Amino acid sequence: MDSDPTHRVLDPGRDTAALKALTHPLRLKLLGLLRLHGPATASELAVSTGESSASTSYHLRVLAKYAFVAEAEHRDGRERRWKSVHSVTSASNAAMLATPAGRAMLVLGRRRQVEHLQQTMEQHEADIDAGRLGEEWHDPSGIDDLMPRLTPESLRELRDTIAAKLAELTARDEQNPRARQVVLLTAGLPLATGLPVTPADDAAPGAGDGA
Repeated sequence: MDSDPTHRVLDPGRDTAALKALTHPLRLKLLGLLRLHGPATASELAVSTGESSASTSYHLRVLAKYAFVAEAEHRDGRERRWKSVHSVTSASNAAMLATPAGRAMLVLGRRRQVEHLQQTMEQHEADIDAGRLGEEWHDPSGIDDLMPRLTPESLRELRDTIAAKLAELTARDEQNPRARQVVLLTAGLPLATGLPVTPADDAAPGAGDGA
């Protein structure tokens, strides 16, 4: 784990069991819900996921065993509440790709992030249609689909710059009542040369312009 208490860095060689615990789709979903919405009980999470309370309770205990979640302050003594211990969990891509098991975990995590983007997009559209988001949010929100040519060093610099700027803005807006939860999914996925690529903006009007 690095020095930032909100960010847990896993070592694929040392934390094999912890990484394996995250390969279960429901555990990833539960952890994501706690990070997005804050502390909740197993029963509340069962309603959100369509699972039984027994199932969510079991998987929360597995997440707690590997220190991904912990007990939160209880509203009463009837049912325990759970919270996410960290806002971010990561591991070295190179280390993950070094073994078949690590690669499988990395692929699963990335595909879950894409699913999260789909769910977020649907919720965003519903919020716009229902008037739950004011017009001030319409212009800055969107999805960019860009295909720049970069070296490995430039791609690393770009991702580090985004992370640093995000940390700065999050700290600045933490106590601002106008701030809202924003799902920000960034991707930097190089493609081998010589392979046919069909840019999304050839098929979807507005793709790549933040619309």
